[in-house]
Amino acid sequence: MNPRKYIILVGDGMGDYPLQELQGRTPLEAAETPGMDEIARRGRLGLVQTIPQGMEAGSDIANLNIMGYDPGRFHTGRAPLEAASMGIRLSRDEVAFRCNLVTLDFRPDGVFMEDYSAGHIGADTARPLVESLQRHLGRDDMRFHAGVSYRHLLVWKHGPEHAPSFPPHDFTGREVGSLLNDSTLPGLHELVRKSWPIFETARAGDPGLRANSIWLWGSGKAPDLPSFQQRFGLTGGVISAVDLLKGIGVYAGLAPIHVPGATGYLDTNYEGKARSALDRLADLDFIYLHVEAPDEAAHSGSLELKMRAIEDFDRRVVTPVLEGMDAFPDYRILLVTDHYTPISVRTHTREAVPFALLSRSDSVRDTKVSGFSERAAEETGDRVDAAWKLMDWMVRS
Repeated sequence: MNPRKYIILVGDGMGDYPLQELQGRTPLEAAETPGMDEIARRGRLGLVQTIPQGMEAGSDIANLNIMGYDPGRFHTGRAPLEAASMGIRLSRDEVAFRCNLVTLDFRPDGVFMEDYSAGHIGADTARPLVESLQRHLGRDDMRFHAGVSYRHLLVWKHGPEHAPSFPPHDFTGREVGSLLNDSTLPGLHELVRKSWPIFETARAGDPGLRANSIWLWGSGKAPDLPSFQQRFGLTGGVISAVDLLKGIGVYAGLAPIHVPGATGYLDTNYEGKARSALDRLADLDFIYLHVEAPDEAAHSGSLELKMRAIEDFDRRVVTPVLEGMDAFPDYRILLVTDHYTPISVRTHTREAVPFALLSRSDSVRDTKVSGFSERAAEETGDRVDAAWKLMDWMVRS
């Protein structure tokens, strides 16, 4: 076992733009984040590019990159990663699609994306809906699989591997009916339309149900990743409520670490994630700890919720992890956000994001650093052009 312990702390979507409501500050600058600020002042602070040029600003690409895998070489699509987390092994001729349960608004002037998460539908409500989709639309070459909340999966033998991907969270409040009229992909859009009467029947029995359609995106075949141990010589695990993150871990040979009460939203079990990370570092070399809440809050357009999510991440995850790492004789902590999810646009953008890298031996505070934020990171002049290089630096320097 490696004597040094490694942990990456990812606050999903924390990056943002200066806001008038915050007197020209970003949420990271305005929030109370003493734990993150401590890491930034004691360690190495800078900006890192998590989204390569020409690639979609997705959490799949960004987190694969942060974990040490160049997305230009290893990324094949989002849905195959989620399939791995759900225990679904894709054959060579199968294509996986992310299947969101969404709320569409059918208006005289078009079909609009009202809610990409169907009101953050609960798993107990979602599962019967996915089972109904399978009964009515499933075939020998096409199966629907229930996931978590609004995030589900379609596996399609000989399906369109490179179908255009329209992440529903990118289209909140926008007209999407035109996207369902692409004549090059009639089978895909036909499935979406065929789901509507199934939801209509379900809503007749449950008037409060917000889901009224599926949305298919993020297609791809299974990637071929070398294991994390092959790449870095380390054992490790992944802590996340999101199938996508767990799926990257599965392909990388990292242990999926289940935390009861981890929801992927603001009510997630922050303390349980921090405790599990520290406990598992007793027998593993590396932990990748991911918190989705800031991203979900930003997608909703709520500044109040995003600030709360950032402060909860700091107080309930970052600070106890920082204190608990002192139990180990040597460690390195990487604090990072995977991408911006600005309140003003409510979707992901591809700017370079702040990172802070702390070793146990780093004890002198840099009084010139104001804290962990976009502006403070830019002011250091330290810029890394590809996030996978940070993992190399953590382990090999």
